[in-house]
Amino acid sequence: MNPSNYIYIALGSNKGDRLKYLQNAVDLIFKEIGKVNSIAKVYNTPAFGFEGDDFLNTCLYAETDYSAEEVLDTLLQIETKLGRSRTLSETYESRTIDLDLLFYNDEVIDSQTLKIPHAELQNRKFVLHPLHDIASKLKHPILKQTITELLETCEDKSEIEPVKIWLKNPTKQFNFSNQNYIAIEGNIGAGKTSLAHKIAHDFNAKLILERFADNPFLPKFYEEPQRYAFTLEMSFLADRYQQISDDLSQLDLFKDFMVSDYDIYKSLIFSKITLPEDEFKLYRKLFYLMYKDIAKPDLYVYLYQNTERLQENIKKRGRDYEQNIDSEYLEKINSGYLEFLKNQSELNVQIIDISDKDFVKNREDYLWVLNEICNA
Repeated sequence: MNPSNYIYIALGSNKGDRLKYLQNAVDLIFKEIGKVNSIAKVYNTPAFGFEGDDFLNTCLYAETDYSAEEVLDTLLQIETKLGRSRTLSETYESRTIDLDLLFYNDEVIDSQTLKIPHAELQNRKFVLHPLHDIASKLKHPILKQTITELLETCEDKSEIEPVKIWLKNPTKQFNFSNQNYIAIEGNIGAGKTSLAHKIAHDFNAKLILERFADNPFLPKFYEEPQRYAFTLEMSFLADRYQQISDDLSQLDLFKDFMVSDYDIYKSLIFSKITLPEDEFKLYRKLFYLMYKDIAKPDLYVYLYQNTERLQENIKKRGRDYEQNIDSEYLEKINSGYLEFLKNQSELNVQIIDISDKDFVKNREDYLWVLNEICNA
């Protein structure tokens, strides 16, 4: 997974229901740009540079996968959705919402359409005060001063008053507090590892990933499945047992829950497809002997993806040994999972059809998947 970009955004409103416009802007930033990590207090400030009603101002700190230019473009679209019209020769005036990108990582950008850091932030107390609430030690990459130091030397004499209003962080709508362990499952190329990564990052979870890349029999199996099927499944059985035993027994006090990109029953599902009946019966006995005491997930999420999309995803990720997987094999795996889940009484199962979703590239799809999981 690519690392997130860290951004700071200033928000202001002095027209209409100011608080509602600020909250709507925060919600849209979360929906369309990225995870909102923290939101500053709200301050009442006089209009700056023109005669008008007082503003409510705040700042937020977020993470995004988008470029600075894409973030700026989305902020302008959000302003438009909330009733503001910008013009090329815009002068200071009252507005329903004002959104300014202050920092993008520690980058310095000076283009015709975008200047990062924001050129005037060091001169505006209505920006520095809320920014100080959430990033007092953040250093300006050009001025080489922290936000605390910039606030102390700012010559703006405006009266800034904190108000007893807190904006709601939309991230809190997704509650994983009742889960200790979530397993994300799916067919080859369904996106289970990508989703596990995103959930772990966004919600402070311990990430458990299957060590499939270290299995020397996997490429051989795809070349000669009949010859290497039993050897492959036995090696996966041993490796998964060792890994899941270690990971589930090692508590991390700094994480809120655990999320994995596989479940132990994956071994049974794949072995039933790949092994002859007599070998599968032996394998199943060994499986239950080994896994009888392993903790089961509180929630088992199965990502259903149609075969055409699975093949597209397999081609995109470009693992050489996967490129010749045929559609019939993928359909057998899907059928195997669905048959297993249909007869499963021990697990809390949530099947999510993502055939028309792309939660990696489309944030709205990602939030939809999160909602499906949290409402399981």
